[in-house]
Amino acid sequence: MPIAGGRWKGYIAVAAVLANGVVSSGIAIRALAGRVFEERFNAGPILGELSIGVDALSGWFILLTNFTLLTGIVYGIRYLRPYEGNHARLGSHYCCYILNHVAMLGIFSIRHMLGFLCAWEIMTLSAFLMVIFDHGKMEVVKAGVSFFIQAHLSFIFLTVAFIWVRAHTGSYDLAAVSSYLSGAHPALGFLLFLLFFAGFGIKAGFVPFHTWLPYAHPAAPAHISGIMSGVLIKLGIFGILRIILLARGGYLLIGYTILVVSIVSGVYGVILAIVQHNLKRLLAYHSIENIGIIGIGIGLGCIGLGLKNTWLAFAGFGGALLHTLNHALFKSLLFYAAGTVYQGTHTMDIERLGGLVKRLPHTAVLFLVGSLAICGLPPFNGFISEFLIYSGLFHGMAANLETSTILLLAAVAGLALIGGLAMLCFTKAFGIIFLGSERHPLPEPLKEDIPRLFPGYLTVALIVAIGLLPTFFLRLAAPAIDLFTSGPGGRMPAGGEQASGAVIPFMVTLQTISTCTVSLLLVALTVFLIKKKLATRPGVRSSTWGCGYVAPSARLQYTANSFVRPLRKLIRPLLMMNKSEGVIEGIFPPGPIRSDTHPYDKLEAVLIDRPLRMLRRFLGGFRFLQNGSIPAYVLYGVVFIVLILVAPILADAVTYLFGLFKQV
Repeated sequence: MPIAGGRWKGYIAVAAVLANGVVSSGIAIRALAGRVFEERFNAGPILGELSIGVDALSGWFILLTNFTLLTGIVYGIRYLRPYEGNHARLGSHYCCYILNHVAMLGIFSIRHMLGFLCAWEIMTLSAFLMVIFDHGKMEVVKAGVSFFIQAHLSFIFLTVAFIWVRAHTGSYDLAAVSSYLSGAHPALGFLLFLLFFAGFGIKAGFVPFHTWLPYAHPAAPAHISGIMSGVLIKLGIFGILRIILLARGGYLLIGYTILVVSIVSGVYGVILAIVQHNLKRLLAYHSIENIGIIGIGIGLGCIGLGLKNTWLAFAGFGGALLHTLNHALFKSLLFYAAGTVYQGTHTMDIERLGGLVKRLPHTAVLFLVGSLAICGLPPFNGFISEFLIYSGLFHGMAANLETSTILLLAAVAGLALIGGLAMLCFTKAFGIIFLGSERHPLPEPLKEDIPRLFPGYLTVALIVAIGLLPTFFLRLAAPAIDLFTSGPGGRMPAGGEQASGAVIPFMVTLQTISTCTVSLLLVALTVFLIKKKLATRPGVRSSTWGCGYVAPSARLQYTANSFVRPLRKLIRPLLMMNKSEGVIEGIFPPGPIRSDTHPYDKLEAVLIDRPLRMLRRFLGGFRFLQNGSIPAYVLYGVVFIVLILVAPILADAVTYLFGLFKQV
């Protein structure tokens, strides 16, 4: 009976997420069709008149959020089966999941500053509680606290920005941001944008605001890692896009800033991902990489707005929005596969895995599809959005866009480097984990839970659909893109055509590429099947030729560390590698010799660890106050009371002296 009760809590959570998704998706689809939802009502004496609205931009994010949250909860109720005896923990977890879903929908639709901040805080608290689900482990608690603190730094930046706008406009409506920026000095407007960018950038995981992300993702359960990487960090992207929509100028400077930060984020993220040995941390750093790709698209779009170039703006914002959806799909898929690997093997250490394709064949297929998609290979969805961003970058360089050409060239080089390193990283991950032989004994038996695979295959279907039908999804996103290219405020020249009608030749080219790729794959599959059918000799299985030497131990295979060692030596200045290795003594060492490397984020060491050490050193100077002496503690209280009594007198005296000084 207790087990059944635990399962019913999961089914109720699925029903709640499904109900939220159906209602909000209906509104989102209507908004993408051009019927914007707007409602105003009185929310009490504190909030006052609260405005709620769902336009095409909100609709796009609502749809991708609902899909990911639904696959996440369906996967999650199977993933959490081992905890079904713990009613309190499961109940609070599912409540937080539903609350987090509602809060994210509120962030996408609330147009009131205080209401937005309330939804943001609810989202943060519920996400924090989901991250520390396994709070019996100290590393999980540390990761959760790090996420909690940095999420509230984001909250502080956003609060300061909203107070700034409220102080100058007297309104809590988000539209007041636009009113303020239209009349403010360009320098002040850009400073306000930087405040918003810092607040939303922490949530998105842009470098150098990324340090919480590689810890929170591995600490959380697999389905929570999937939604955090898939949609939670996209709240930062949504916020940046919303502020850009409210801006009334300065697009070139905004675009250059976002482009530079995004190139650094993408390259730095993928470099750190390559040297990771923990699978979930590897995937977490790839989230930073893909946020960089999305940011490159946003920066390109802003440059297009600044130069009044419709095609450039479409390619940038279209690529960013489509990659936001694509990343939500393939990254959640990869985390779901990683969760299956973890529960089957009880480890995330890539060095201890191997040969899992024979034990977890469905999981291997899902991970392979996600790997191909995240590397941007056709005919999967990652190729479509990256190709769109590439096209915009090359178009911008071909148009000789003055000073933008150098930055666009750097973006092309950065995007190409990101793609190449991502292929190296996932070749390592898939090859070491699923191919070869087992490096260490694995639990027996190792079985796949078929219902748990359903969300993965559903996600794969959408990944392939975007790759095969890119024009359909681009047309679906076109109303959201048109908000930037032809929205109110005159971002484009008068009479400029909308994005939905400016790129028909490009859509035809994109569809042709997808069709040709699929045709080539079908031809290869047909040839393989015909060859197999016409084969006269039955297949013979034997061991792989070992070049004259058959390794006596599976441990002599390539390790994850040795696979990327040549690259690691090239990028050593960017890394902090903590290495520990045993010393070989004698001709025949008495025991095994171990060599371990532990990569560490150099930016985290500089921006987080060093300031914390300085703060501890400063506070350590006041340890003499806590000396254990009761008379000393009584004296502290007396001094404090005296200061409270004397402070008003001193304040009056200073005020009097200041008045005399003014008279003189």
